[in-house]
Amino acid sequence: MRLFLALLLALAPTPALAWGKTGHRVIGAIAARLVTRHTRHAVRAILGVEGIAEASTWPDFERSNPDAFWQKEAGPFHYVTVPPGKTYAEVGAPPEGDAVTALTKFVATVRDRAASRDARALALRFIIHIVGDLHQPLHAGNGTDKGGNDVKVTFNRESTNLHAVWDSGLIDQEQLSYSEFAAWLLPRITTAERRDWRVTDPKVWIGESAALRDRIYPAPPTTPGEPAKLGFDYVYAWTADRDLRLEQGGVRLAAYLDALFAGKPL
Repeated sequence: MRLFLALLLALAPTPALAWGKTGHRVIGAIAARLVTRHTRHAVRAILGVEGIAEASTWPDFERSNPDAFWQKEAGPFHYVTVPPGKTYAEVGAPPEGDAVTALTKFVATVRDRAASRDARALALRFIIHIVGDLHQPLHAGNGTDKGGNDVKVTFNRESTNLHAVWDSGLIDQEQLSYSEFAAWLLPRITTAERRDWRVTDPKVWIGESAALRDRIYPAPPTTPGEPAKLGFDYVYAWTADRDLRLEQGGVRLAAYLDALFAGKPL
């Protein structure tokens, strides 16, 4: 029975991840350096020794959990859909929910002192993860290509898709650990940027991601049906935007967690 279930899970279509492990941990590591002492203590009270960077990848790891919550409910919590020319406020969430509705749900759980520690830990891990997700431009999908998963490309001569390039390709080609990457990015964030980027409204992050999303699609290949070839020119063109979204994700995650544990409106 377990083997049969494992085969079903392996054959089932899997939703896209966001940023990959390294990108999520970069955002978490930046946030961990920027949160207040009160937030740091509140996170530890719920997660114990598990830090923000470690918690950031947990919802992706649990995608293979056969429990009904992970297989039937949690999938849409990682993304939103915003067609070109629209805003999230105009289209809203689908009936099954999305990343924005999940944030609202999980904020309520973390703030519910009557909830079990396990329930609050699950909610907090998801909040950490979702804030990162919404700063990956293809997690504000256009509704036509599964967030770029259907856009086949070659990246550094390997067959892949556009979503995977932004999840991990652009990050992993740096050959840095998440802590090294965060240590590179954190000093570049100016005091003014730390102040100006502390926006806790997900609709703002989504609008930024959707605007960037519409610019990062490669030109159609000259031979119909062939994947677009992405190489160093693509890396060169989008490295600054990749770094910007990681930096903003870290600042916003810190701001969101500070507001969460300070009881401010979210």
